[in-house]
Amino acid sequence: MLTGASSGIIGCDTCGLAQREAPEGSHMECARCGADMHIRKPDSITRTWALVIAAYVLIIPANLMPVMATGSLFGTEKDTIFGGVVYLWTSDSQVLAIILFCASIIIPFAKLFSLTFLLISVQLRSTWKPRMRAKLYRMVEAIGRWSMIDVYVATMLTALVQFGNLMSIRAGGGAIAFATVVVLTIFAAKSFDPRIIWDSAGLSNNNEMIAEELHV
Repeated sequence: MLTGASSGIIGCDTCGLAQREAPEGSHMECARCGADMHIRKPDSITRTWALVIAAYVLIIPANLMPVMATGSLFGTEKDTIFGGVVYLWTSDSQVLAIILFCASIIIPFAKLFSLTFLLISVQLRSTWKPRMRAKLYRMVEAIGRWSMIDVYVATMLTALVQFGNLMSIRAGGGAIAFATVVVLTIFAAKSFDPRIIWDSAGLSNNNEMIAEELHV
């Protein structure tokens, strides 16, 4: 399989300009934007694993600890993410409950599982469906910001609903852990270098992709 790396051509991660690789051992900067350039992201797998493992650790308190604490004359009520989903569902707001469940529970776990699958596959030098894995990576990178719905809600309510001693809303420890998980998964997706997928693909998958194109 002919690749840019094998031809001595690399692309800038910042502006996308493709240019010839510098002589071995020399520092290379993009001729257009001045950013540092590498054939592959340095320590991509190691850094991505570190971020993913940290996210796995924090996602447990993010789901078990209260995301929001509501105080009023009648006492204080603390809600977890799943508690908020149940409350919306029992309050005849099923659509909002489904959106919250997908954005705050399904998507974060799906991102972590997907990144784990991609990391394991490239470490095993898997040649299984590189195009599908590349599409999976693009999906993971694109949907990251939608996992912040719970944090947005808690932040807006904290800012808007403050009535002195009558009622107050504040973000709980779960919101901090959840926001950290979202940030870690975003950084993990950015740290992962999808070009490694194609490095492991090999010539046999080039023939497979050509066959798929002809079939389409």
